[in-house]
Amino acid sequence: MPEKIIYIDGVGNVLFIHSYRARHLNITVKPFTGAKITMPIGVSLSTAIRLANKKKLWLKKHLERMKKVEKNLTRFDENSGYSTKHHQLFLKSEKRNNISVSLSNGKINVTYPEAMDAHSSEVQTAIRNGIERALKLEAQSYLPQKVKLLADKFGFKYNRITIKNIKSRWGSCSRKNNINLSLHLMRLPEHLIDYVILHELTHTVHLNHSTNFWHLLDNVTGRARKLDKELKNYSISIY
Repeated sequence: MPEKIIYIDGVGNVLFIHSYRARHLNITVKPFTGAKITMPIGVSLSTAIRLANKKKLWLKKHLERMKKVEKNLTRFDENSGYSTKHHQLFLKSEKRNNISVSLSNGKINVTYPEAMDAHSSEVQTAIRNGIERALKLEAQSYLPQKVKLLADKFGFKYNRITIKNIKSRWGSCSRKNNINLSLHLMRLPEHLIDYVILHELTHTVHLNHSTNFWHLLDNVTGRARKLDKELKNYSISIY
């Protein structure tokens, strides 16, 4: 039995699947996919069902949480029309066994098996990975020169720039004036990209959020508090 969907009373449908890679019984709940119990080869289906019944409260709690997450997540498909600043997303299903993600000529190409639903967590994860790869390419070609331009314009000095897939903050500045920027900055309007960069450059002078920090940031942006409030309307993660 490679996989089987079984209705668990009080929970709903649960996918049971045997895996050669599994070492233990494992329960996962993901957006758009629901509950899945992965079984090592040799573990019986009846044993896994007993685990599902034992974990009913846990499953119900996490399935309810996933429903809330799903409401806020973008479902990418062939009709999404999603694009970054310089790349367009293209999805295609065909006869194949795996999911392929590639970037070429301004396109994010995601190809997935015909047997899979485009809204499955596996395909949606692959799409987000492709988008992040495109954003990183765009960020690497745009952000360093933008930092230099703004630093030269306002007289800031910095050490090194690093671009990462940071999902907790837009940027940061170390005590050595090394600036870290999230590749997700490329999803912001240009004036907010400038604001984040100037925010971190201001930290090369004031490594805090003191009155002096905000005064200097306001001098170089003209409206620091307003821009900071506007930035809060954007999420770093791709939803």
